[in-house]
Amino acid sequence: MTEYKIHPIVLGTKIFDKTMMTYQYGGGQQYTIPIYSFYIEGGDKKILVDTGEMSPICSEDREKSIGGKIYTFEEGLAKWGLKPEDIDVVIHTHLHNDHCENDYKCTNATFFVHEKELESIYNPHPLDYRYLEDFIVDVHDAGQIQKVVSDQELFDGIEVVHTPAHTAGGLTVLVDTPGGKAAITGFCVIMENLEPPASIKAMEMEVIPPGTHVNAYESYDILVKVKTMADILIPLHDPRFAPMDTIP
Repeated sequence: MTEYKIHPIVLGTKIFDKTMMTYQYGGGQQYTIPIYSFYIEGGDKKILVDTGEMSPICSEDREKSIGGKIYTFEEGLAKWGLKPEDIDVVIHTHLHNDHCENDYKCTNATFFVHEKELESIYNPHPLDYRYLEDFIVDVHDAGQIQKVVSDQELFDGIEVVHTPAHTAGGLTVLVDTPGGKAAITGFCVIMENLEPPASIKAMEMEVIPPGTHVNAYESYDILVKVKTMADILIPLHDPRFAPMDTIP
């Protein structure tokens, strides 16, 4: 079985109330999240999970908040000797704008996207302003998108699982690594969502649902399920990966 290295690349940040990540927990706390693209190195294809922001704010304050450097898409790929046109595959956790703004630059890539995300981006619910079809129209018109309709192995050692916690078409990406199976979550959370503090566990809660979710109860159950799937948990927006070159 093929094993891969996972390289987190910070391609943006957001600053907001912590409850945007942790449902009903951390209110009033300003929190900065990194926005990642993950380069999956190994096998015969150059694979990314998500493509991040097109024009990230690269400031000293934001880098200090997350503990790592913020790159443009081109800079982040160049760190690993890559250019956007070198990318063979992009796997999307979901299609909120901060996860797909650089799609159009990957002119030779196949994009794996759950069918429900495509439904959402072209017909978003009024509550979900994060879907902007402009960011995927180029790759969609070019026939680069391959719909995912069920859990499946995409490549040897890489599979996707439908986890509609944060969005209806969220895909968690399971990757075999030398350190075990890693799960890049298909929903926007930090590590505290999956490994809550003692005060939350004392309430007999195993996880904290995402701050924005499809259904709070179902999201809770999905997070519990994902925790059992992997040896290494990679929440989509946890700052601890910002200074890392490679996970694990």
